[in-house]
Amino acid sequence: MAIAAAEYPAAADAAGCPVGSKMGQAGASDDLQTPEGIGYNVRTPSNYRPDFAHPLLVVFPPAGASAKKNEAFTHLTTEATRRGFVVAYTAHRKLSPEVVSQLAKVPADVSARWCIDLKRVYATGHSDGGTASHAVAVLPETRGTVAGIAPSAAGFTHKDLDAYACPVPLPVMIMHNGDDRLFPGWGKETASWWAVCNHCDLSSPPQRDKEGCLVYPGCAAPLSYCEKQGGHSDWPGMGVAIVERLLSSAVATK
Repeated sequence: MAIAAAEYPAAADAAGCPVGSKMGQAGASDDLQTPEGIGYNVRTPSNYRPDFAHPLLVVFPPAGASAKKNEAFTHLTTEATRRGFVVAYTAHRKLSPEVVSQLAKVPADVSARWCIDLKRVYATGHSDGGTASHAVAVLPETRGTVAGIAPSAAGFTHKDLDAYACPVPLPVMIMHNGDDRLFPGWGKETASWWAVCNHCDLSSPPQRDKEGCLVYPGCAAPLSYCEKQGGHSDWPGMGVAIVERLLSSAVATK
């Protein structure tokens, strides 16, 4: 995937990192690993500025995918780097509470080398990656490590989420294909759970936007549910919507 240049604000307006404190390079960096052994690749804007605090998009993979295959499957690099994100694609590891805790440490590992705003860390991913995105947001051990999520084809039901207390309201974009036979209807279920947690106006129905997503009204943090054609193994191909929605929330909460 092509890495794009970002449009940065004037240096005087940019919060960031001391010059020389972050040694990560611009562009593509592969075969990185956290102390716990989570493998990942990083993509920055081609004109990456080491003094500017970037939002970070962590992309968790479907089962069995390497970091490289994760990037090829989700096609998020160009749109995300164009809009100023640093992107971290992780390699798959079988999910467990312990592994979720390890995945939640990826942003800190990235920020040791690249200039990252840890208040603007976002997670997305498909299937196991969508499940991981939900998990880092709701598990007691990891909540607060992400500022928003965009899970696709996640393996959570409303009943599963009922086992957890609501986190503070945060931007959520749920994607779930209409022909998903592995987790049929689970996306709608999780959207209804988040509607309560995000304090949405439950007396008013969601409204469909230009991308065909249902946007919930009156929420303390944005919530949308996007259902596309396709089965469980199909990525919904909403890269522009993912990065634009997360970026708008990143700007709003900066």
